[in-house]
Amino acid sequence: MKRVLIGILGTKLDSGTEPHRWDRWRPTVSLFQHEELLWDRLELIAEPNFGIISKVVTDDVEMVSPETKATVHPIDFGRDPWDLEKVYGVLHDWARGYPFDTDNEEYFIHITTGTHIAQISLFLLNEAGTLPGKLIQSSPPPAIKSRKPLSARYSVIDLDLSKYDQLSTRFTKEQAEVTAFLKSGIATRSSGFNRLIDRIEQVALRSKSPILLTGATGSGKSHLARRIYDLRQQRGGLKGDFVEVNCATLTGDTAASALFGHVRGSFTGAQKDRPGLLRQANTGMLFLDEIGELGLDEQAMLLRALEDKTFLPVGADTPVKSDFQLIAGTNRDLREAVARGTFREDLLARIHLWTFALPSLAERREDIAPNLDFELDRFGREQGQRASFNKEARMQFLKFAEAPSTPWRGNFRDLNAAVTRMATLAPRGRIRVEEVDEEIQRLEESWHRPKEKTTSQDSIDLTEVLSPEILTESDEFDLVQLRYVISICLKSATISEAGREIFNRSREKRAVRNDADRLKKYLAKFRLEFSEIRKMG
Repeated sequence: MKRVLIGILGTKLDSGTEPHRWDRWRPTVSLFQHEELLWDRLELIAEPNFGIISKVVTDDVEMVSPETKATVHPIDFGRDPWDLEKVYGVLHDWARGYPFDTDNEEYFIHITTGTHIAQISLFLLNEAGTLPGKLIQSSPPPAIKSRKPLSARYSVIDLDLSKYDQLSTRFTKEQAEVTAFLKSGIATRSSGFNRLIDRIEQVALRSKSPILLTGATGSGKSHLARRIYDLRQQRGGLKGDFVEVNCATLTGDTAASALFGHVRGSFTGAQKDRPGLLRQANTGMLFLDEIGELGLDEQAMLLRALEDKTFLPVGADTPVKSDFQLIAGTNRDLREAVARGTFREDLLARIHLWTFALPSLAERREDIAPNLDFELDRFGREQGQRASFNKEARMQFLKFAEAPSTPWRGNFRDLNAAVTRMATLAPRGRIRVEEVDEEIQRLEESWHRPKEKTTSQDSIDLTEVLSPEILTESDEFDLVQLRYVISICLKSATISEAGREIFNRSREKRAVRNDADRLKKYLAKFRLEFSEIRKMG
């Protein structure tokens, strides 16, 4: 392959027209004075007003390396050589217009000459792939007494980090530490949840845009928002506070005042100025849980605050500024709220850039065991007394907790409450089978809903959901199976939850466990949909 050097003229280090210029180190020329470095071309970037120096350098290069063809590319960096945006833009445009042929040519980008801004720009363009190749850096002779050009040094830097085992290991370790931090150190086993946390880690450290966390009540939205804030504060330079509010608690005329503040005398009872939560979150993070409960007026004010970083406190004539990052949480489908007219479509578009759906505890049954240990540790820290299960009690509780029929309606809040009760009642902090049995009964009673219709198979009237044609054509065996499937659907909150219970054995043998899709296809044979079945309940 041909070897091509791309570099910027060093207006000071490369300069000189007098004969004794050969007695000192010149970065660009020195790279052509190494016998092991054979260059086919030099692409020298130089500002137009340095034409004389450029010609001397290219002539000297061709003198010491006759096989090299040197070409000068005049580029105007503008009046301010320290303007990163300008310098980067000019070099970017040049690189985009250069006819790179990576299949037949090997490129090296010289980053020793030029201003620091120019060198940074070359580095960034190389990292982005716009300037393909390796970085090369030259340096003067190590000994001051030695002025011979051939004693100059050079080093090659390949930014393909996958080739650096120690660096790759370090980055992998750091990423693992970050994801473990977001998971509070819990060794979660759910592959889907782990992938979700990996993606959140990327977004949290690279983006300041709003994040929307969706999921059922108790799925951990508030806890995760706090961990994201802590991570951003440690590694992302976030300076301000973490401000959290449940929008369901903001009602009536006080909602706008709580969020955006008010000025004294703006309404009855406003005896002094109130800064508001948005101003309190300046340079920090604002977590608005249950954002779907906000009124339309407050939604409009929030949209302006997100887009302009300004808002009007209640009763104020002058807008105030607040630069915060928003994390919003909701257990509702905001798209349905938009269709009903209770949520602004433009606000949803603004906060929907990064949306992460947190699975419920019932959807992460493989994570119940590590979360059980986490809750025991948390109880010990908060209460100042350790608690643990004996072997039989732990096995019994996990058998109940991981069973597909255990609903976990309150998600992690239920698990936290269960551990707290068992640990508190356990003699000398040792949870026995007796405490587990008592807790299981307590949980089942709390999940019971007296007004719920029975979901037993015998009570299901298939004439309510099937057409006469399908009823006539179906074997009784198929109808018995269908009644069972419908009974599971009626007591499941989501099609995924129903699918996991129905296919709880065969799913373990599948590489891809799309239980919802399997159930959807099964119901389609009878021209049924999960949402229609749920209406029976």
